[in-house]
Amino acid sequence: MVNRLLVLEDGTVFEGQAFGSTEESIGEVVFNTGMTGYQETLSDPSYCGQIVTMTYPLIGNYGINKDDFETINPSIFGFVVKEFCETPSNFRSDEGLDQFLKANNIPGIAGIDTRKLTKILRKYGTMKGILSKAKENGEYEEKEFLLAKLESKELLTDQVARVSTMKPYVAPGRGYRVVLVDFGMKHGILRELTKRSCHVTVVPYNYSAENILRLKPDGIMLTNGPGNPKNVPEAIEMIKKVIPTVPTFGICLGHQLLSLACGADTGRLKFGHRGSNHPVYDYETKRTYLTSQNHGYAVTEDSIKNTELELTQIALNDKTVEGVKHSKYPAFSVQYHPEASPGPDDTNYLFDQFIATIKAFQASLKEEA
Repeated sequence: MVNRLLVLEDGTVFEGQAFGSTEESIGEVVFNTGMTGYQETLSDPSYCGQIVTMTYPLIGNYGINKDDFETINPSIFGFVVKEFCETPSNFRSDEGLDQFLKANNIPGIAGIDTRKLTKILRKYGTMKGILSKAKENGEYEEKEFLLAKLESKELLTDQVARVSTMKPYVAPGRGYRVVLVDFGMKHGILRELTKRSCHVTVVPYNYSAENILRLKPDGIMLTNGPGNPKNVPEAIEMIKKVIPTVPTFGICLGHQLLSLACGADTGRLKFGHRGSNHPVYDYETKRTYLTSQNHGYAVTEDSIKNTELELTQIALNDKTVEGVKHSKYPAFSVQYHPEASPGPDDTNYLFDQFIATIKAFQASLKEEA
C-alpha cells in the first residue's frame, strides 16, 4: 500500500492512504460539511490554494461526470477524506475520484480520522498543512523536515489572479446586457444568467471601471472567488465608480468587495463557512433559507453602521453578515451562493431580483427623462 502524511503547522500528524497525485502539496487546511457535491467542491475556484477535508465519511460514490464542473481547471491543492469509493456507481459517471485527481495533479489522503482533524480546525482555526509525497512502506520524510518546509512556505495571496479569466469573452443572449466580473467564477452563476436570456460579457478581475462602462451594461455581477478581498484593491476602486450608475449584484467575494467599496470592513473567520447546509435569516422576508457557502472572510457587522449599506441577512449559526443592500444605489450582495452548485436552491430567486432591479432602475431613468 502507498501511504502519505498530512502534517499541520501545529505539529499534528495524520498517516493515511495516498490516492490521486503522488506529489507533495502545501496549502491552507479547511473542512467542508457537505454530504454530496464533491465534484463541484473540487472544481470550485474559491478553493484555490486550499487542502479540503470532507467531513462526510464516504466520498466518490457517484464518480465524476463531464457536466457538473464549476471550472475546467481545478485549483484545489489537496483532498482529504475518511474513505473514497474505488467503484463508483452512477449512470452519469465518466471516471472515478482517484482517476480525476491523478489527471489534475491533485494529491489526496484517505483513511485518516477526519472527525479529529475537523475538531482541531474548529478549535484552533484553519492552518497550513503539508501532504507529503506518497511513499511505500512508510518511508516518509522526517516530521521536523516537513514542518520546516511548512514554516518556510507562505500561503497564496494572488489566488484571484490565478483563477480569473485573462481576457473578456461573451455568452450571447437577447436580454439585458450584464458584465460578469470574474474573481473565480463558478459556471453555475453564468448558467443562471443565460437561463434568463442575459447577454453576458465575462471580464477579468482587474478590468477598469472605464472599460466596463464602455460596454454599456444594464447590470454588473461581481462573482465569487478565493482569498482575502483586501488583496484585490483594484476591484474595490472599480466598484466605487460603477455602483452609482449601474445595478450591481455581488456574490461571496463579490459581496465582500462591494461592502469594502462602500466603506465597510472585512475580517477573517476562525474556520470559515464551507458546506451546503448553512441557515440564513432574511430580515426583509422574515424567512430562513438553507444556503451553500464557501468563504473564510466575512463583512464585520459593526463596520456597516457608518456606511450607506443596510444589513439584510444574517447567518443563524454565528450571526455573521450574509447580505447587504445600498440605501441610495441599485446595489445589493449576499455572502452565500444562490446558484447552489452544489446545495439547496432556496435563494435562486436572487437572480430574478437582480433582473427586477435592472428593470426598475431603467424605468426610473425614463421617468426622470
